[in-house]
Amino acid sequence: MLGSGGRRLLTTVLQAQRWPFQLSRDMRLVQFQAPRLTGPRLGLESGDGSGVIDLNAFEPTLPKTMVEFLEQGEATLSVVRRALVTQLPVLPRSEVTFLAPVTRPDKVVCVGMNYADHCREQNVPVPKEPIIFSKFASAIVGPYDDIILPPESQEVDWEVELAVVIGKRGKYIKAADAMAHVAGFTVAHDVSARDWQMRRNGKQWLLGKTFDTFCPLGPALVTKDSVPDPHNLKICCRVNGEVVQSSNTNQMVFKTEELIAWVSQFVTLYPGDIILTGTPPGVGVFRKPPVFLKKGDEVQCEIEELGVIINKVA
Repeated sequence: MLGSGGRRLLTTVLQAQRWPFQLSRDMRLVQFQAPRLTGPRLGLESGDGSGVIDLNAFEPTLPKTMVEFLEQGEATLSVVRRALVTQLPVLPRSEVTFLAPVTRPDKVVCVGMNYADHCREQNVPVPKEPIIFSKFASAIVGPYDDIILPPESQEVDWEVELAVVIGKRGKYIKAADAMAHVAGFTVAHDVSARDWQMRRNGKQWLLGKTFDTFCPLGPALVTKDSVPDPHNLKICCRVNGEVVQSSNTNQMVFKTEELIAWVSQFVTLYPGDIILTGTPPGVGVFRKPPVFLKKGDEVQCEIEELGVIINKVA
């Protein structure tokens, strides 16, 4: 059972899902935990968002983690398609704890300066090549988990991002073939400690980007066939209900296909790998005066057709 705080969060989640974006009602894969069920499990978010279908109960041979599920490819996706057209019991949302849709990926690849309007707010030129950095997988938390402010930073900032989830291994992938390697998309929050990103650690971005809890993901992995055009989605971030970022993924400088082709020149991409594709304008560090997150804040990151993640700052 949820306490009063949990019920308030559930109400906020459902309200956020109704406004301002319409959720896709297609294949929305989740990882979750629930009372009386052992360990993390794979689920399918129900059509109205009110609960989760337990895929491991539907087919006990299915893996219980998303990475293993994706590694098995079409065989496991065919099971989910059967579940979509079968009348199955739904676990009420109030009894489910949503985990990040992907945990323990081989890598989390990030892209900097990848929105034209974000470049304009900084008065910097649009990059001619993708700017790549990374987070450690240990930064990943669930869609409704807390963001923990590290005592080492006084300048923690928000960044809503479209995340691409890789579904098939590849190296030297051509842009024309890139979408065949994509499993789907999810919402990411690239939480950033600007003091460590911009002034410390030799101005290398890694440490400022990878504190624990600095990569909330979710609420679901929405499969690519459920997203008609990932490069024409409204994207926004709200802090304590105030819209601070509002743009469209059509502002991305390098689209998904170009990013996969670029990154796979350097590293092999594996099922479950995550690519954070950059953030639009409106981050706190470039406001006048700058604004940073503080304890008690609530951040909502939302992308059309994918959903909303809601994280308290603690």
